[in-house]
Amino acid sequence: MNVPANLRYSSSHEWLRLDGDIATVGITDHAQDALTDVVFVELPAPGRSVELGDPVAVVESVKAASDIYAPVSGQVIDINPGVEADPSLVNTAPYGNGWLFKVRLKHPEEVATLLDAAAYEALIG
Repeated sequence: MNVPANLRYSSSHEWLRLDGDIATVGITDHAQDALTDVVFVELPAPGRSVELGDPVAVVESVKAASDIYAPVSGQVIDINPGVEADPSLVNTAPYGNGWLFKVRLKHPEEVATLLDAAAYEALIG
């Protein structure tokens, strides 16, 4: 399972890449593998305020639909139209072109509550 060391992770299998006060969010390789073939992605509207733990997006696969939760609080500033057009990007490039949305952090200290790569690897066993 691919767990990049430069990312932070939630226990609900979202990843976060921090660039200043902007967090790029997607689902982990483990999550996309469990979902199997992703066929539809519903993303939050840019401008939406989200709180840590809020359901903000939905990823549907041939097996199930799964809520995607905000790993941090803030305002959605961008979404990835590429995954709306081609949901399989979530499977083929979960840490690259398969990212879902970007959030401007409201409480930067929340990032410290997320798991590092070693802790996430221990979680998924």
